[in-house]
Amino acid sequence: MQFRSIIRIVGLLLALFSITMLAPALVAFIYRDGEGFPFVLTFFLLLAGGGMLWFPNRRYRHELKARDGFLIVVLFWTVIGSAGSIPFMLSEQPHMSATDAFFESFSGLTTTGATVIVGLDNLPKAMLFYRQLLQWLGGMGIIVLAVAILPVLGIGGMQLYRAEIPGPVKDSKMTPRIAETAKALWYIYLALTLSCAAAYWLAGMTPFDAISHSFSTVAIGGFSTHDASMGYFNSDAINLITVFFLLISACNFSLHFAAFASGGMHLNYYLRDPEFRAFVFLQVVLLLIVFFVLMGDQVYDSIFETFSHAIFQTVSISTTAGYTTSSFVDWPLFLPVLLLFSSFIGGCAGSTGGGMKVIRILLLSLQGSRELKRLVHPRAVYTIKIGNKALPSQVVDAVWGFFSAYALVFIICMLALIATGIDELSAFSAVTATLNNLGPGLGQVAFHYADIDPAAKWILVVAMLFGRLEVFTLLVLFTPTFWRS
Repeated sequence: MQFRSIIRIVGLLLALFSITMLAPALVAFIYRDGEGFPFVLTFFLLLAGGGMLWFPNRRYRHELKARDGFLIVVLFWTVIGSAGSIPFMLSEQPHMSATDAFFESFSGLTTTGATVIVGLDNLPKAMLFYRQLLQWLGGMGIIVLAVAILPVLGIGGMQLYRAEIPGPVKDSKMTPRIAETAKALWYIYLALTLSCAAAYWLAGMTPFDAISHSFSTVAIGGFSTHDASMGYFNSDAINLITVFFLLISACNFSLHFAAFASGGMHLNYYLRDPEFRAFVFLQVVLLLIVFFVLMGDQVYDSIFETFSHAIFQTVSISTTAGYTTSSFVDWPLFLPVLLLFSSFIGGCAGSTGGGMKVIRILLLSLQGSRELKRLVHPRAVYTIKIGNKALPSQVVDAVWGFFSAYALVFIICMLALIATGIDELSAFSAVTATLNNLGPGLGQVAFHYADIDPAAKWILVVAMLFGRLEVFTLLVLFTPTFWRS
């Protein structure tokens, strides 16, 4: 293990992260809200901290192995999540404890969207912008951005990319050079963000709200600048824009890359992809169920209003964004629970969505179908295919291993929450919302997480990390094999 090289890289990444503090400081200056000092002070603290880690180890330039990559990714998310809590602790408004500050920071960076802050409408603009910025940076993964920059500094990035990129198949690259791949992802990410901000502004949001919500929409994060979330705007146009960009962001970004690289948006790239087709099918089925149940219970006055709320909430929860309208928790209990379960599926692999990913659920269903066929024809040989490509058995085994680990982490976190005194429904929904990087839950955590026990908040921070790092990346550090030479 190249520990001094790892410390050097973490120091560099921490110094790079410090630069992001200048953006909310600039917002504080523009709006004169008096909250610029916490960000300026944090900038100098992180820059100095990063320099102290980097300078003594600056000459250690060794090739990274897979184990080093996993450790760097986990260290980086924990270090940056902790560093991101500093402005919350230094800020006068909101005045937050260390536990709440860490919770809010990790929730933002992991794009979970669960909040402990009540009274968002009265917060300084700088603090609101900072929360949204954390989600935007975490959406694609700060590591992927670092992979595009670090080769210039003499650090290879393939190991980091494989540990960070979501999904079960991690060896494929969209371009031959990993730095070019990371840059391509960020160009697409930036283009989507700018398009989303422009659409929100044209639909009636203020420029500040438009930019802020574009950050959390494309990141599939769910943070809002208002307590009522998207319900604050009470606009069908804004709801539909949100749905459109959430669906785009929940698709595999390699499909976007292939479509753009071919000289235009060709739908063939999407339609040929089995995961994309499965994703669209699930969205349509969920929408139909939600729409007809709402119509049957006459929750809204008109068909159009019913459809607007149904499609918004279906896409928001199932893609793990977690935006809500004011009426969501008042629906028949069947629907919120159904949508919470849909968040376990989440977005496509290679997207900014959370959950287990559509491709894994597709593989599990194909494996289940194969086992049923084997019961009827025990001697027959069946292969699992995605499209026209037969998958090797180790990929299927890895998916089953992931599913088992995911379920185990969920059960342990839920039992730990119940042990802190939280009721069963709230515990179930809180772990679902944090492990899937969703945000809102039911019961005590339907609107915010401010009132739960501090111990429960730390448990949920761990769940957020497990969800964002897709369980294995974090779990592998607890195995003796990982630390053996």
